[in-house]
Amino acid sequence: MTITTGLSGNEVYCLAKKNYTPGSIVVGNSVHSLGIIGSVGSGLKAMLGGELQQITTLIEEGRETAYKRMLEEATTNGVTGITGVTSQLIIHGSNIEFLSIGSGINAGSTASKEKFSTSDDGQELYAQLDAGYKPICFSFGNVAYSMGLGRGILGALKTFGRGEIKEYSDIFNRTRHLALNRIIAHAKQYKANAVLGIKTTVLPFGGVSEMLMIGTASYNPQLKLTIGSVDSDDDFNTAKDYIVSSDMTNIEMWNMANMGYAPMKLLLGTSVYSLGLVGGITSALKSFFRGEINELTRMIYAAREHALGLITDEAKAIGADDIIGVKTYVYQLGNGLVEFLAIGTAVKKSSRIKTESEQLTPQAIVVDKDTFYDSTNVDSLTVDVNRGAKPINRGSTSFLLPALIIIILFISFFWQIFH
Repeated sequence: MTITTGLSGNEVYCLAKKNYTPGSIVVGNSVHSLGIIGSVGSGLKAMLGGELQQITTLIEEGRETAYKRMLEEATTNGVTGITGVTSQLIIHGSNIEFLSIGSGINAGSTASKEKFSTSDDGQELYAQLDAGYKPICFSFGNVAYSMGLGRGILGALKTFGRGEIKEYSDIFNRTRHLALNRIIAHAKQYKANAVLGIKTTVLPFGGVSEMLMIGTASYNPQLKLTIGSVDSDDDFNTAKDYIVSSDMTNIEMWNMANMGYAPMKLLLGTSVYSLGLVGGITSALKSFFRGEINELTRMIYAAREHALGLITDEAKAIGADDIIGVKTYVYQLGNGLVEFLAIGTAVKKSSRIKTESEQLTPQAIVVDKDTFYDSTNVDSLTVDVNRGAKPINRGSTSFLLPALIIIILFISFFWQIFH
């Protein structure tokens, strides 16, 4: 029988090493509309800021419905597992299509016959299995949120001062951790003890933002032995039902497991800073001359250090040995505001953590190349959260920029008159 699969040659090779063969592509979708009532209710809530529960629920239901329909098709096709599961959002006029798609695989004689789904591609799945983590199901956690009119006014007033704008920092920290807590709660429903390969994406949705985290709920018996151990070298200092979370790729996780390290927790730290009106004018004037702008240097350094300090403090609190894969991102939020985000995974060394193989097969780390390019559709309406590329940050235009230009022109005019 002819099989149509989204797996590459490298993925097929890696999965064959674990006694899995390609199955058919499986798809599930659901088209939703926000509706007038939901729009009004969410609009009123958006004025207060924070999570917009109606929109969160709408998106969650759409993604969940599409995912379940994909599982139904997989059952009909008789596949054992689904790899590379995506949760896409496609705009059709005033309606939104939620799309789940993945590639089925079939278990051979020596592979587990238990049904599963995963966001991992075939190469990542190979590494996960070899590191001792059994995939259970594709998991996601989301939160729709707004900065809010009230917080916006208060925050806007505070932008005249320099330093952290705590109202904004609180919103971003709270929403990010809400999404993380929800993906962990989803994994817990399926008796997982780990959520692996978490990818975080911020998506625009009807004038607000959705933070989406996707990953794979998994189970590793080695973690069950390690967590809560009385051995000081292995003590994770957590309860036995603790669920670890990680944004490491499974290739990275395999390397760490091969050295005896297990992930503990995905760490997130956010700080929103303002240069301030006076600092902004000073920096704008100095930009006419060559050399370092000390005000900007100090503010950006302090903000980045603060975000890194947040995840360092959290890692110490849970007894981690190290934080690996730390990434920092900077977003221009407009109106002189800058967000600094630090993400990393806390890990701990344990004598019980090990891999099945001494080395990964080379095909597991070969990067597949794209062979089709469409440069005519620059602003595609399709959002594939599994592509790994961070969404383009479209910061709002600052209202301070025109004001600064006018101030600079006035200063230049009077400078010429009196000198």
